Amino acid sequence: MQVHGLKDRTQDLRKSLNDSLEGDIRDFLINEAELHTYDDLTKVNPVTPSTVLKCLQARYSAKVFYTHAGCTLVALNPFQPIPHLYSLDVMREYHTAPQPQEFKPHIFIVAEEAYRNVQGQVEPINQSLVVSGESGAGKTWTSRCLMKYYATVAASSQKCQDTVEKIERRVLDSNPVMEAFGNACTLRNSNSSRFGKYIQLQLNGSQLLVGASVQTYLLEKTRVAFQAPTERNFHIFYQMMKGATEKQRLEWMLPSEQDFAWLPHAEKTLEEDCLRETVEAMINLGIDERKRTQILAGLLQLGNVYFSPASEEAQPCDLDGHSKGLMCFSADLLQVPLDELQSCLTVRTLLAGKQSVLKPCSQSECGVRRDCLAKVIYAQLFDWLVTFINNSMCADSSMWCNFIGLLDVYGFECFLLNNLEQLCINYANEKLQQHFVAHYLKAQQEEYVTEGLQWSFIRYQDNQGCLDLIEGSPSSIFSLLNEECRLNRASDAKQFRVRLQKELSDNASISWDKLSKEPHFTVAHYAGNVSYQVEGMMEKNKDPVPPEIISVLQKSQDSLLHSLFADGDRESEGSRGHSKVVTVVSKFKNSLESLMKILHSTTPHYTRCIKPNPDCRPLTFKKEEIYSVFNSMCVFFTGVRSWLVRREIKRWHKAASIIQTTWRRWRAWMDALAEAELDDAEDFMENEASSVLPKLDPLLKERGSVQLSSIQEPVLVRGWPIGLAMASAPSVTVSLTATGFQRIMSMMACLKSPFRHGGYKVKTNQFDQGVASIRAQPRGSIKMHLQRSPLLYADMHPVHKTDVVTGFNQILLERT
Repeated sequence: MQVHGLKDRTQDLRKSLNDSLEGDIRDFLINEAELHTYDDLTKVNPVTPSTVLKCLQARYSAKVFYTHAGCTLVALNPFQPIPHLYSLDVMREYHTAPQPQEFKPHIFIVAEEAYRNVQGQVEPINQSLVVSGESGAGKTWTSRCLMKYYATVAASSQKCQDTVEKIERRVLDSNPVMEAFGNACTLRNSNSSRFGKYIQLQLNGSQLLVGASVQTYLLEKTRVAFQAPTERNFHIFYQMMKGATEKQRLEWMLPSEQDFAWLPHAEKTLEEDCLRETVEAMINLGIDERKRTQILAGLLQLGNVYFSPASEEAQPCDLDGHSKGLMCFSADLLQVPLDELQSCLTVRTLLAGKQSVLKPCSQSECGVRRDCLAKVIYAQLFDWLVTFINNSMCADSSMWCNFIGLLDVYGFECFLLNNLEQLCINYANEKLQQHFVAHYLKAQQEEYVTEGLQWSFIRYQDNQGCLDLIEGSPSSIFSLLNEECRLNRASDAKQFRVRLQKELSDNASISWDKLSKEPHFTVAHYAGNVSYQVEGMMEKNKDPVPPEIISVLQKSQDSLLHSLFADGDRESEGSRGHSKVVTVVSKFKNSLESLMKILHSTTPHYTRCIKPNPDCRPLTFKKEEIYSVFNSMCVFFTGVRSWLVRREIKRWHKAASIIQTTWRRWRAWMDALAEAELDDAEDFMENEASSVLPKLDPLLKERGSVQLSSIQEPVLVRGWPIGLAMASAPSVTVSLTATGFQRIMSMMACLKSPFRHGGYKVKTNQFDQGVASIRAQPRGSIKMHLQRSPLLYADMHPVHKTDVVTGFNQILLERT
């Protein structure tokens, strides 16, 4: 019975809390006209997905696209140009503002905060701006705005202006070049970054921009030879086709009526299809764009080459009639021998002991080799571009001392078909999510425990289990993939899937659909479940390049293409043998770990870009599309709000403590000064040698004495009645102290003063209360004026009692 009673009480309490929460939500949402005024989501009360989303929707409808979320800036993609929001005047406004945080939320606030941290040498001095979000959320645009802001504000000084403008121009020119070669139109985004980049803006001691460097991660080179349905190849290919002049088309052998297999949806016109901007940027960077685009034209021709089965089994595959001419075009553009180019795609070399054996490739193998040739050329060309850009704008280490890093990585991805590329991309997002949580929420909660504060832990999604599944030791998806690749045997997707299930079934972050016919596994990421195909994953991880391809490219007469492969630093398929294979996931994991070390050593600033609708329509907000994002971010907001309140309270306590300490010191100091000032001169002189008080002005010694006009030297008066002093001379200035019992009694015996704050009138009491002195009264009428004390310290003690005479009164007696 007791158990049932406890359950009933628990259910009643839960129902009461739910009813209360629903009531709070209704009260909050009832005044929709005010929702757009919430510039920080942590101020929303109660914090629920519905209240947060309603607030964001109201701001988005009011064309307000930036909102604070505690320590994070939320940026909603407007899907339309808003030029006035990013003008030079707006940049200067935020840069010159005494408190830019008091302005409306903006990406420039984040940029300026990081810049001022460097200016103020706030530890850690180096800064990192992390721009995250799904594909199409606006990360690339946000990164552009940040780079433009720093190139503007860091070049505002006249010092070394020529050098700064040169670097500024190159930093900005690097954007269109890298976007042309590294971005593409995808299902979710017309300008999706298909690589990650960390841009380091280098600042000298005067916080001027003196250089920059770019580090890239995991270019999706498979896109060169394979594009998913409704998606396109890299922008640069479409720019060439749509922006080339007739002369360039002749040079590149690209007739306008020709269709290319690797250029799907070429009829679609995008803003990113402009060749002129890319060419101008390449020229400004010192890149010979004609040579580079000629190589790309050779790849497009190669994509239209198809193979037919050989007439005899022992013979290599043939080219159909149309493909022979295209193969010739490709060889001319790449400047490699035609026969050797065709041979490296159709015949493979096997090592049998010390002898080499030639074996014809199957039709499918020929297609794989053709794609491999295109991918390796494009990847090497992209790496060369990045290196060239770095060499043109990177400053010598002696010229810069601090940096602001800008991280723009691919967003979390989940498509109908997901393979190794999506696994690596989502793994990177998991690492960044962990860094974000650890830096803000987890660190604050651990601090509460360390300080012994009463604290109920906020439940947040800890993704360590998912990371252990992907990268952990001894067994993980990555480790098993690498082991499979090093066995030097044919890949078997079903066998690998069975091994995954055997080794990793204890991890709750992995699961399998038993009804699926294709080998796969599903990972429970922080942003949702993603199913990955196993087929082809091992081959992509090996990333093999046949040695015959490398050999042909080394014979190219094109100086750039020859230099890209002349060193032979890339391990080819034949040279690997049983040696340790450097796999794709190993290289990516190492580069990501290096990036995380940089992030941990800097002060991070997070901007979360949000895609408000899946169709990229302007000013269209669909709550159901982003509900999952804010469902997790709302434990987070409640943790942040608690942290902000506690931080504010700590600031109040610290300020109160400082005020109290300062007040006590000031009060003790004033008491000591007043006591020294009001003491008799003789006592002061006697105690001066042993006193711990600082040496006072000599005039202080005369304070508290009476200067008689008929006497040359000052006469020391100890509590004389006023009447006695008045009888000493016809005109006299009397200084009396209103501190101490004897002095107060002397004053009160002579004056009838209504003691109170403010101005007041003083009259003698000798006609109302009798003679106030034992000596003769002065002749004539007397005017008495009460003025503020001329003493420095004795009237500064803040006393609020109305029945106490405070300060020091100087009474002027004039005979008329």
